[in-house]
Amino acid sequence: MPGVTARACANIALVKYWGKRDAALNLPAAGSLSLALAALVTETCVELDPALGADLIELEGKPAGATEAARVTTFLDLVRERAGITTRARVTSFNRFPTASGLASSASGFAALAVAATRAAGLELPPRELSILARRGSGSAARSIFGGFVRMHAGNDDEAAYAEPITSSLIDRVRMVIAIVGGGVPKTHGSRDAMDHTAATSPFYRAWVDLVPRDLAAAEHALATRDLVALGEVTEHNALAMHASAIAARPGVLYWRPATLALLAAVRTLRQNGRAAWATMDAGPHVKVLTTVDDADHIARALANVEGVTATTISGPGGPAYVVG
Repeated sequence: MPGVTARACANIALVKYWGKRDAALNLPAAGSLSLALAALVTETCVELDPALGADLIELEGKPAGATEAARVTTFLDLVRERAGITTRARVTSFNRFPTASGLASSASGFAALAVAATRAAGLELPPRELSILARRGSGSAARSIFGGFVRMHAGNDDEAAYAEPITSSLIDRVRMVIAIVGGGVPKTHGSRDAMDHTAATSPFYRAWVDLVPRDLAAAEHALATRDLVALGEVTEHNALAMHASAIAARPGVLYWRPATLALLAAVRTLRQNGRAAWATMDAGPHVKVLTTVDDADHIARALANVEGVTATTISGPGGPAYVVG
């Protein structure tokens, strides 16, 4: 049986997803809003093979570790149950960017897996159903089914927690500069465990969850009114609030390195000098800067000179997940 290959873009949340309401269903504690990035792509091939006695999972050219393999098999079981089949699969997946280092590789990975696996199993799911399915693998993967700006709904149950695209003319203006710290090596605190630990122990976590609806409303209004400054401000403030909740956990979850702080300072200086530049960070040391097509090159050059930065990339908005062949 021929394999199906799919590609999906990672997305960077401008209003963050951090914490679950239901771990079994991967229901987020609050909604989120993101931008898909064309420079961060995962390609995944799924081949159903009746001769296999177990799923074979290969990530980045190597057999997946036990934890990663179990997570993929659990997801494939959802697809098999839906398709009414039991056939095991051979899965190969490559990220065209650093894996497990805070660049949303699980989002693009499970979005690509959802598209490839369902198509290989003979399913033709509409985008919303694909988004719900991808969420079961990784909460942020629900957003990577779509391109551009995407809004994730927290919902009250499995069927109500899905993502959908947001149309805004800002999409033609925005760019994201990605500053990689320390070579993009894997992080020590996985996002899933870190957010669970933050929710359980941080005295700031409830304040974080209460903040998100206000930030979502502000971000959506900025997109509707084409106000990049307002979108940038809520993006930077929301990221700092998320990290404040994690840092206040006991023990604290601290992803930042000296270069992370230096980058934050550099972004503020760039903004004070008239550049469109607003920082955001996920569960890792890297800094992403929301900017414009006009300022992206200048910002990338400036951040490349920060000590500890090993690479910079400029990304335009990415498109939806799709089947390659």
